[in-house]
Amino acid sequence: MTDLRFRLAGDTDLATLVRLRDEAAGRLIARGITGQWEPGQLGEDHFRTVMAHGEVWLAETAGRVAGAWELWWQDTDAWGTRPPDAGYVHRLMVDHAGARPGTGRALLREAERRVAAAGRTLVRLDCLAGNARLTAYYRDAGYRVVGHRAGKPQPGGAPKSFTLMEKSCAVSAG
Repeated sequence: MTDLRFRLAGDTDLATLVRLRDEAAGRLIARGITGQWEPGQLGEDHFRTVMAHGEVWLAETAGRVAGAWELWWQDTDAWGTRPPDAGYVHRLMVDHAGARPGTGRALLREAERRVAAAGRTLVRLDCLAGNARLTAYYRDAGYRVVGHRAGKPQPGGAPKSFTLMEKSCAVSAG
């Protein structure tokens, strides 16, 4: 996956981010995973807000977007008040129409690298409680279950219960 290039998203990428999110939601539903994401649930305002308070990253290959993710520097809704020792990955999305196998893992590794470069020692994420396939995906990537959060508020939807996962990352020297 060395052909992927990563960059921060900007206002011109908002429609692409909404498309990626809606397509990912559709794939989840097609696989019988309901209650996690719904098409049309998040619009450009969501991503614009995240860009103002965190980071939204895009991965590109051969001139097209292969995926994206959000990187937050705090997540009190899921994790409560914590010291500034972690980055929080949200909405890891792959464009399955043109992305090669392994793209999701490459995005996750880049997010981990970014967290370490920022001097944080942990990468945290959450996934819908009961989504065994996604929990296994993150376990296979080195994450461990560290707790559960019932009733986490959701943008564009009702509160849901989540599995909390984290992974240690090496802090970059520089």
